[in-house]
Amino acid sequence: MSDQDRTPDPKPDPKATPRAGGDDTPTTRLRRELPEEVAPTAAEESGQAPQEEKSRLTGRQRLAQGLWPPRFTRAQLIVALLLFGLGFGLAIQVASNNDDSALRGARQEDLVRILDELDDRTQRLEEEKQGLEDQRTELENSSDQAEEARKQTVEKERQLGILAGTVAAQGPGITLTIDDTKGTVEADMLLDAIQELRAAGAEAIQVNGVRVVASTYLTDSDDGIRVDGNKITQPFRFKVIGNPQDLEPALNIPGGVVQTLEKEQATVTVERADKIVVDALRAAKRPDYARSSSQ
Repeated sequence: MSDQDRTPDPKPDPKATPRAGGDDTPTTRLRRELPEEVAPTAAEESGQAPQEEKSRLTGRQRLAQGLWPPRFTRAQLIVALLLFGLGFGLAIQVASNNDDSALRGARQEDLVRILDELDDRTQRLEEEKQGLEDQRTELENSSDQAEEARKQTVEKERQLGILAGTVAAQGPGITLTIDDTKGTVEADMLLDAIQELRAAGAEAIQVNGVRVVASTYLTDSDDGIRVDGNKITQPFRFKVIGNPQDLEPALNIPGGVVQTLEKEQATVTVERADKIVVDALRAAKRPDYARSSSQ
């Protein structure tokens, strides 16, 4: 080994205390501690923990943490919306230009064929439109017819109700009042008055609160006259709906109702009126044997 390769002997520390017995070797030496031997403090441990966790994340995870959750400002949102609208408009413009370019580059035969197809399609659409309009008109007409039939049914029911006495009626007519102070008026005299009024066109008749119908009958009893079993007393008051110009003369003809009653010393008064109300009602009665021929 050469002199250069030899390690020089360390020089003695003049501050070192010599050992007893004359040994020049120092009794104590300074010990340099290695960094890994020094215990880390609590602050260093807390600061190193997030760094170690962060160092353990992959690049994809760090990228995801940076992108989510997104943080946008108002200005960025406005710019993004403007860019989106601009891009959408450009896309539509490009598509329109492409269609125009395709038509410009088409041959004359192709353009004629396209025009013919458009004409045929337009004609088919017009025919469909006309068909739909015809269907609508037919439905409206059928609806109008159904509504008209319904109205006619209601009107017919009302008319039948008036004749049957199940509904009230009002209209022009007359009032016939018979005062029988002597008690000489009999049931057949009142029945003659009813028959004469019907023949003159009376549509609704009411006698002292009793509705007169087709099946009405009058009888004499010990306590007076009865109409359909209901006792009536004088004065006998008839409320009749019909044409007054026909009803009044029918009662006053020679030898008619008025003269017959006056011979029995009864007082008869006939008055015309523009509005007569017949409000006495009869309960609807179902026939026992008669049925509609349409059933």
